[in-house]
Amino acid sequence: MRKNIDIGASEGAQPHDPEVPIRLATFDQYRSLLFSVAYRMLGSVADTEDMLQETFIRWQQAPDDEIRSPRAFLVTIISRLCINHLQSARVQREEYVGQWLPEPIVTGPGSDPLEIIRVDESLSMAFLVMLEHLTPVERAVFLLREVFEYEYSEIAAVLNQSEANCRQILHRARQRVSAMRPRFKASALKQTDLLQRFLQATGSGDMDGLLALLSRDVVLYADGGGKSIAVPNLIHGSDNVARGVLGGLTKLVPKNLVQRIVQINGEPGVVSYLKGKPFSVITLEGSEGHIRAIYLVTNPEKLSHLPDLPTNPN
Repeated sequence: MRKNIDIGASEGAQPHDPEVPIRLATFDQYRSLLFSVAYRMLGSVADTEDMLQETFIRWQQAPDDEIRSPRAFLVTIISRLCINHLQSARVQREEYVGQWLPEPIVTGPGSDPLEIIRVDESLSMAFLVMLEHLTPVERAVFLLREVFEYEYSEIAAVLNQSEANCRQILHRARQRVSAMRPRFKASALKQTDLLQRFLQATGSGDMDGLLALLSRDVVLYADGGGKSIAVPNLIHGSDNVARGVLGGLTKLVPKNLVQRIVQINGEPGVVSYLKGKPFSVITLEGSEGHIRAIYLVTNPEKLSHLPDLPTNPN
């Protein structure tokens, strides 16, 4: 899904200005980088597109003498916009009904290659949930340094901070992330195997089989946004999660769903469709041969950007 930037609608941009096509071409050159930074910061496709639109407007309006490096200028704009948005969005998330999870995106074959660069662990649902424990500034520093490999001098310029301050911020962020990360992360092959066995166990109502897959401290995250099926609070522990999945959610889920295993946020996931429309997305976090976390998104607003069920899945 890609929202077209309306250059004619940008305040201060004149369609016949010879600079407009040049500015647009330069913006498009860095669009995937900007999307990748903003989506990891915000966890929302809609908010990311809004930040891109606002970044483009400011890019169009900026005098030439303020732009030494287009890449640095654009990343600075969108990073600061995202920080401001997150600081205001914290109040909104506190008022959110139930648990808040990032919007899932399809990253496998057929997805828009212009949207995301560096499909890696930092795009996973588990990683994005982990980033929620960082402050907006910590998140920006951590992503720019650890994911996009910016120098401290570049990060300092983006955030209008000293290099020493950025190093301290990154140190705090690394400590928090290290405390939350699993020691051993499952490979893509083992992740797919866990997902297939999970679907088999839940589809057949096999309680013992499901319990064998779950780690003792497994956590179930479910985001329905008050608009769809979801448990309101986190569910902890293998017994509780297994009962919650088999005894609760499966009884409430429509029986005529069509499931497809696809790449979600760079990892194996399942999209369930009801009458051809996305109904839910499930991704797992595996560690040491067991499922450590289950992420379920059923909020229809967070699934609206996903493609409909292909008529020919092959």
